[in-house]
Formats: sequence, C-alpha cells, structure tokens
Amino acid sequence: MHSINTNVSFHSRLNSEFLLSGDKSKKLSRNYMDYLCFRTFCCKGPPPPRPEYDVVCIGLTGSGKTSLLSRLCSEATDSIVPTTGADSIKKYWSRYYQGSQGVVFVLDSASSEEDLEVARTELHSALQHPQLCRLPFLILANHQDKPAARSAQEIKKYFELEPLARGKCWILEGSAVDNMDAVKESFAQLINLLEEKDQETGRI
Repeated sequence: MHSINTNVSFHSRLNSEFLLSGDKSKKLSRNYMDYLCFRTFCCKGPPPPRPEYDVVCIGLTGSGKTSLLSRLCSEATDSIVPTTGADSIKKYWSRYYQGSQGVVFVLDSASSEEDLEVARTELHSALQHPQLCRLPFLILANHQDKPAARSAQEIKKYFELEPLARGKCWILEGSAVDNMDAVKESFAQLINLLEEKDQETGRI
C-alpha cells in the first residue's frame, strides 16, 4: 500500500511547467507566492492541506513498479534489485486491497505475448474485484523506451479495456523511467479522479 500525498504531485506538476521557460517559471513562481501571501495575511492562515490517498500498486514481476515509484519519490534507482517471487504471491494481492482508494496497475508493454496475456488476465481480475471495481484505476503501459514496446492504444485494444471497463474510472498511459514528467502527469490525472470521487461521495 502506498500513500500518495497530493501536495507532492501538485508541486511536481508545477515544477514541470517551470521547465518550459525561465520567464514563465518566474511568473508562475511569483503568482504562487502571491497566493500564499494572500492566504496568510487575508485568510488568517496558509492554504488548507490537500488530502492524502491510499493507493495500491500491483503488477507482474519485471513490470517496473519499484523503479517507477522510486523515481516518483526522487529516490535513486541504480541500486534496485529486480523483485523476484512476486508472481508466486498474486493470490495474496487481495490482502492489500482493503482500505485502498485507488489502484495503479503497471504492466510491461515490451513483454512476451505469454506474459502480456497473464497481465491482461490479472488486470481483468482486478477491475472486477469487489474491493476494487468502484475505484479509480491508473494503468501504466511501462517500458515505452524499449524497442518492442506496444503503444497505449495497442494495449487498450489487446486488453479489451473499452468493453470491460465501461462505466468505471480508469486512465491508460504509456510510461518510462526516463520520462518522469509524463509519469507525474499520469499520477496527477489519477489524483483528479480521486478528488472527484471524494466530492461525489460528499454529495451523497
């Protein structure tokens, strides 16, 4: 189970905009600081903290879960040892589902047909699991930097996501550890879905 702090994702999204140009960076930075000052002096305090969400991250061995999450948290990945034995405990995945508010499913888009079929089966199972079926899903077609990688559109068609996930909240995006701006944007989209779900729950 991983806890996603929306403040981190929010600021990461801002930082990716800062990289576009120096002038835009300074403008955005000034605007944000002006906003903080306004909240502090006119509203008697800083902006209210954004909520945290408990998100479960699942996927087959070699899909790149650990590397993506480590890079997302700005941790070094050069000392990561590939996780082994994870596939043998798939039957225990459901023990981690309780209390989850969202799901990140990572798959290796460059894997063999056989492994891709296993990933397809596991994703279908997760989408229909009683503890997960109503939760927002972020599906990452990882290893897009590899020559054999299938595109997100190819994965969507192969996994039959349109008919299976109709009526569910889900996002499918390509990912790679050498393009963390795109990964952060994908997580920002997931956070938007989580916040929308929070608002819908509050209206009930």
